Formats: sequence, C-alpha cells, structure tokens
Amino acid sequence: MAATILIVDDEREIRELLRYNLERAGYNVLVSSAGEEGLARIFATRPDLVLLDLLLPGLNGLEVLREVRAEPSTKDLPIVLLTARGAEMDKLLGFERGADDYITKPFSPREVIARVEAVLRRARPAHEPEALVAGLLVLDHSKREARLEGAEITLTPREYELLYFLARHPGRVFSRDELLTKVWGYDFHGETRTVDVHVRRLRAKLGAAAGMIATVTGSGYKFVPR
Repeated sequence: MAATILIVDDEREIRELLRYNLERAGYNVLVSSAGEEGLARIFATRPDLVLLDLLLPGLNGLEVLREVRAEPSTKDLPIVLLTARGAEMDKLLGFERGADDYITKPFSPREVIARVEAVLRRARPAHEPEALVAGLLVLDHSKREARLEGAEITLTPREYELLYFLARHPGRVFSRDELLTKVWGYDFHGETRTVDVHVRRLRAKLGAAAGMIATVTGSGYKFVPR
C-alpha cells in the first residue's frame, strides 16, 4: 500500500511542486496551507509522513510539531521540516522538538523524495502492529476491520476510527470536544451530539460488549477492555 504524505506549506507553488513529484514517485499526497488546518488533517487522516513548513499562518511549524508529539497516537509520526531559513538555531529547535529531518528551501524534488524515503525506512520498524488487541476486540488497522470474539463487526469508516482511537487509550477519559478534534480532525463548533450518535451506533453493533465504551458523567467517554 502506498504511503500517504501530508504537505503543510502556505506557498501554493511549493505545495504543487511537491505534490506533483511525490505522486509521480508513487505516494498518496494530501495538502494543507495553514498550521491549524494541517494539525487537523494530521489527527483526521493519520498520514505516514508530514512535510511541515516552519513559517505558517496561525500556528507555526514548531507549534504544530509540539502538538503532534504531545498526542500519544501521533507522537511517532515522521515529520520533515521545510523552511526558507537556514539558521542553525532553527534546525536545533526543530530537532529538539522531535523533527525527524530538515530541508532548507530552495531544494530539489529529488532531494525531498530521497529524504522522505530514508525517513520512512527508519520509521517502519517502530510502527505499531497492524492488529490492535483489546480484550475480546481485535482491530486490524491495515484493513480497517473489527472483530469481536472472532466475528466481524461492520463499521463505517468514522465508527472504526472512533473505536480504534478509544481502544488505543484504554481507561483514559476523553471529552466530546477532544474526540471531535482527535478523531474528526476539526472542531464542530459545539456539535458534540455527533460523538454521542456515533457512540450509540457503536454500542449497538458491539451488542453484549457495549460496555467497553463507558460513559463518564460530566466528562465524556473511555474504553474499558473486556
């Protein structure tokens, strides 16, 4: 399966140059033009690698990097920084905050592709297992399939992502707003009912094991393995 690369850069010409050459190299490519939007797409789509510009409107690249590394589900996500600045301090700050590599503009597309391939090779051994086992539940993330006691559960893509996210953090309570940000990838501006609807549908499909998604009154939801 081809890796998915997310480009976060506010310069349209840079985005299109990178997109064209990465797609020619066989990658799936997503693009964002601002820090907040890029962070939301990271949480929503879980790309295999991010090419992240430092100078972005809104959240800058270092702030996006900090948020990504602070979230357990994305803390190991490969990130390559892009910037027009070549100052040593910028590089040091990027590496201190967890960047995997650093490319200074202007660059050649061949250099970027070589760096991307190298970072992905290094990251593969650390990737999580394709199957997540949480009690009686097994989630095959490569196929986006869920099985409960060996029987497959038919889930929509969003239902699967919500269940997978909760199962990856057993016992941790997430508010509805947090789930909108981490699973949907953006703020619904108060439409937290969306989370409740998806939880209700998931519980119906889990049947006797519905209690694995527990309600914490006044706080949100948590996953309890069974």
